[in-house]
Amino acid sequence: MSGIFQKGRYGKYIHYLLTLANFIIINIAFAVTAWLQPALVEERGRTVWLLANFCYLPVAYWLDANHKNRTIQMDHVMANSLKAAVAEVIVFIAVIQFVGIGNIAWTAYALFSSLIVVGLTLWGVAARLSLKAYRRHGGNYACVVIIGATSTGLRLLDEMQSDYGFGYKVAGVFDDEPQCDVPDSLFRGDIAALERFLLDGNKVDEIFYAIPGDDENRMKRVVKIADDNVIRFYYVPLINHHFNRVFELTAIGAMPVMSAGRNPLDNLANKMLKRSFDIAVSGVLLLLSPLVVIPVAIAIKMSSPGPVFFRQRRTGYMGSEFVCYKFRTMKVNDASDRLQATPDDPRKTRIGNFLRHTSIDELPQIWNVFIGDMSLVGPRPHMLSHTEHYARLIDEYMVRSCVKPGITGWAQVNGYRGATIELWQMDRRVKYDVWYIEHWSALLDLKIIFRTVYNAIAGEPNAF
Repeated sequence: MSGIFQKGRYGKYIHYLLTLANFIIINIAFAVTAWLQPALVEERGRTVWLLANFCYLPVAYWLDANHKNRTIQMDHVMANSLKAAVAEVIVFIAVIQFVGIGNIAWTAYALFSSLIVVGLTLWGVAARLSLKAYRRHGGNYACVVIIGATSTGLRLLDEMQSDYGFGYKVAGVFDDEPQCDVPDSLFRGDIAALERFLLDGNKVDEIFYAIPGDDENRMKRVVKIADDNVIRFYYVPLINHHFNRVFELTAIGAMPVMSAGRNPLDNLANKMLKRSFDIAVSGVLLLLSPLVVIPVAIAIKMSSPGPVFFRQRRTGYMGSEFVCYKFRTMKVNDASDRLQATPDDPRKTRIGNFLRHTSIDELPQIWNVFIGDMSLVGPRPHMLSHTEHYARLIDEYMVRSCVKPGITGWAQVNGYRGATIELWQMDRRVKYDVWYIEHWSALLDLKIIFRTVYNAIAGEPNAF
């Protein structure tokens, strides 16, 4: 363990409580399965029970990832809990087959697996929420000091104090040459004062060094103080406050380097998972599509002359172009590739207003998803003229092209759907899209899909 729970009066017990709770969940799942599906324990029942508990080892491995980062996103907590449950099930079945207990009904396996997956996933989320609530009330906190009254040090201080659920309590800020104003209640003096602070019996768990520059002697001094007092030492790199990207640490030989931007979909397994989900869902929807396409096509033809489908070239993956399909919602016009729709746009047809308001006009993009031009979830694809225009005005705009565009996205479910009248609206949309790319998870995609469906039913003011 990383020692992250060894904080506060009862911190050392939290990890044991979580481990015990996981064991209890596994045993409850086994007991319920044995009651509903006696085939699970008909042969060598005690052995099967012992093996089910032994297979908790891979669960412990995956769940440990939940506890190494205080600021981990809830989507990641759910993902790690789900991985833990799947690992338990796979290893359990493999071990059962290996020891020769092979006459267990598949229904028993299915029930046990389902209970494990649901139980561990829900418990992982509930435990994390409970732990954050406990920290907000002053428990399980890490007492830390920041070395550096600098802009970077103050940014770190603000982040730590922005959510007490992170579990940090800042005991003080130290610096030989302060560059920024620090609250008097927190500034403790120079680095020599840090040594006196520790000698006076003040407990410090972690030291964060946030001073830029090449003063190796000063950093070595702080590292030695940390080592002598058995305190964890962290180096905080100087990053411009306007640059809010996620950085990923890697190395060239023994030289550490950081890459700007993190894209989980560069991972082949994640990419295959997302593509498989896209194919499965879009395939089913395509089979059911005649139920919607036929009546909508008739309504469009009756509303105005022209084709049923509107085709437009848009910017796709890695800046490539593709043909995006929608139901036609406007009268045929020459400005469709340049001008966005407005609330009272005279080009829209009566049926077009309805299709846009309910988002039904986007449904033909299911075909784009099925053939691989798009994904169900991702940054919305823009017209080529808009891509060329905004790429010159907005930083990180083209980062959106690092993943496939989507029918819906994180920006859309956060209120940035439809026309972008002001530049700041597109800027905010880009920031949401970049955040989505750097924090992607399968559970985040599901969350976006559910919120999209809810918004479509409830109605959206920007859907015009």
